Amino acid sequence: MIPRAVVASKNPDKIVEIAELLAGVVGELVTDLVWDDVVEDADTLAGNAMLKAAAVYAATGLPSIGDDTGLFVEALGGRPGIHTARYAGPDATYDDNVTKMLAELTGRFDRQADFRTAVAYVDADHELVVEGVLRGRISEERRGSGGFGYDPIFEVDGSTLSEMGRTEKQRLSHRARAIRKLRSELAQLPSGG
Repeated sequence: MIPRAVVASKNPDKIVEIAELLAGVVGELVTDLVWDDVVEDADTLAGNAMLKAAAVYAATGLPSIGDDTGLFVEALGGRPGIHTARYAGPDATYDDNVTKMLAELTGRFDRQADFRTAVAYVDADHELVVEGVLRGRISEERRGSGGFGYDPIFEVDGSTLSEMGRTEKQRLSHRARAIRKLRSELAQLPSGG
């Protein structure tokens, strides 16, 4: 077990989700630290996740877990991809991004999409990157009240992530798949982390 670690994010929704997924692997997830914003200028999710984890490790001295998530929509040529969080602009809200996505897909039947998450872990001795993918489609309208981000329009097997209960989402989401891989990698480290 890793005694203490920090999630390299300032997004409270993401921190809560990652904390739940890391239960039993991290003794204490430190959430009250401050660091400078990290410029995410890599051209891949894995690159951005590593930038965040490395920068926060350097700033705090604690093992750091960074992630980057992208929504890759086939009908949009893979957009928004690495620009998912800022799809509707640099100060876009979750709702702004969803509204833009629905508008761009109006009248389209080819709504297949992948949600991909890369998770990076950095400590004094290790740098790890893992990825998780969830295949689905973009629904025609918002449905459900749970989750955050694009969850109200990302549909898997007839239900959006927002319509699923927290337990079901945590079982199959892109982030959950990546964190499960990270848990496995951390368990194999000589000191357990």
